[in-house]
Amino acid sequence: MSSPAAGLRPPPDQHAFDTPRLAAWMLVHIDGFAGPIEVSQFAGGQSNPTFLVQSAAHRYVLRRKPPGKLLPSAHAVDREYRVITALANSQVPVAKAYALCEDATVIGAAFYVMDYVEGRLFWDAALPEVAPPDRRAIYQEMTRVIADLHTVDYAAAGLADFGKAGRYIERQVSRWTQQYRAAQTEDIDAMERLIEWLPRHIPQDEETSIVHGDFRLDNAIFHPSEPKILAVLDWELSTLGHPLVDLAYLCMRYHLSADQFRGLAGLDVAALEIPSEAECVADYCRRRGRLPVAPREWTYYLAFNMFRLTGILQGVLARAIQGNASSATALEAGRRARPLAEQGWLAPALLAESRSDGTC
Repeated sequence: MSSPAAGLRPPPDQHAFDTPRLAAWMLVHIDGFAGPIEVSQFAGGQSNPTFLVQSAAHRYVLRRKPPGKLLPSAHAVDREYRVITALANSQVPVAKAYALCEDATVIGAAFYVMDYVEGRLFWDAALPEVAPPDRRAIYQEMTRVIADLHTVDYAAAGLADFGKAGRYIERQVSRWTQQYRAAQTEDIDAMERLIEWLPRHIPQDEETSIVHGDFRLDNAIFHPSEPKILAVLDWELSTLGHPLVDLAYLCMRYHLSADQFRGLAGLDVAALEIPSEAECVADYCRRRGRLPVAPREWTYYLAFNMFRLTGILQGVLARAIQGNASSATALEAGRRARPLAEQGWLAPALLAESRSDGTC
């Protein structure tokens, strides 16, 4: 018998929808489905509201756009559905996708349905619930999966038009500057400095792969007892982009504090038996057979990711103020935008002190 899903709550009023109408839609669009259903909402996450849909015989996960006024191009559940469908036969572990509904009259917003994958979800980067010898294997599995993702032939997977090849960072800086402005609730001096600095220092190297955009520990479901990822979650920010930017996002955990961002900064990763940043990136380079990149460029990628995440958190804060956020902790999460931008602005100052340390 399957174990109960963790982190569930009744859907709050702003996310509630007509359950019988959903069941009627699933009966038509999902093979083997039979109602009735019970619906509950996962408590975690700050973006697209996510629900457990349980019938007598099966458990599904539903991801929908949030209600209310949304930022342009945000909460693209159709893109999530497309990429996990395309990756179904690849080395990248994803949940089985069943159907996409773009008819907002069914539950009030576009949504898609996929399998519920039972396994472990880790929220604390220090992995206190894991035996020390297994922590290294878990982080190595993260590196393996992101390397496999960046190796996928996106054209052969049917994703040649999933984004544009080249000038990824230039477009992203412009996009997230616009998103930040659209959601701005306060003046953050460090963000203004990044908005000015980033376009003038974009690295010249061009490389294109599928990128996840939010690949981190708590967006992966691990096997119940093995250091193996069963499904990568939350593909909302996926596109065609620069793989090293995607890797640098994963490695931000080494630069963000444990108290504010659930990161690893300030912790003794060697004592925790967790690979260092240099080990992580060297492992990635080995798996992909790629040459190292200049430390100056790596520092840029880290600063860019902190800028982009600040833009995301500003959107979370705006939705919290509007009252349509996905998570009850949205206000707290959104308030982290300022310290994150300030951390991001420290990175350019370190460029002059950059030295070769094995960073890819």
